[in-house]
Amino acid sequence: MEKLSPFHLAIPVDNLNLARDFYNNTLELDEGRSSDHWVDFNFFGHQLVIHHKQKSNSDTAHHNSVDGKEVPVPHFGIILEWEIWQNFANMLSEKNVKFVIEPYIRFKGEVGEQATMFFCDPCGNALEFKSFKDPSQIFSK
Repeated sequence: MEKLSPFHLAIPVDNLNLARDFYNNTLELDEGRSSDHWVDFNFFGHQLVIHHKQKSNSDTAHHNSVDGKEVPVPHFGIILEWEIWQNFANMLSEKNVKFVIEPYIRFKGEVGEQATMFFCDPCGNALEFKSFKDPSQIFSK
């Protein structure tokens, strides 16, 4: 795989202070620039920006069934190294993060074996953190 460029992702949050605390203290991300309406974070080398947006009554959750589990859509996240993912999952469990889908292993012993977990930030943005046992299989069928 060639060297990846950092991505930039901006997401809405209806409570900037609560979201800022979550990304700073729960996920332990370093904060970058900020204003009264947005905050930058170093999301594992990528730029994540939370932007304040009033909650709308039309904001509804959607899920797709995958492996018999209800996967929230949309969601975003990162693919971590196997051991880093394990440590991160343990840290989140110790911090009593409420998982939408508890950490588990998919395709155990098969092509594309991966660890995954889903949870939401306090404003309802769904995140998936995953890891591949063999990173060269990220796009394998």
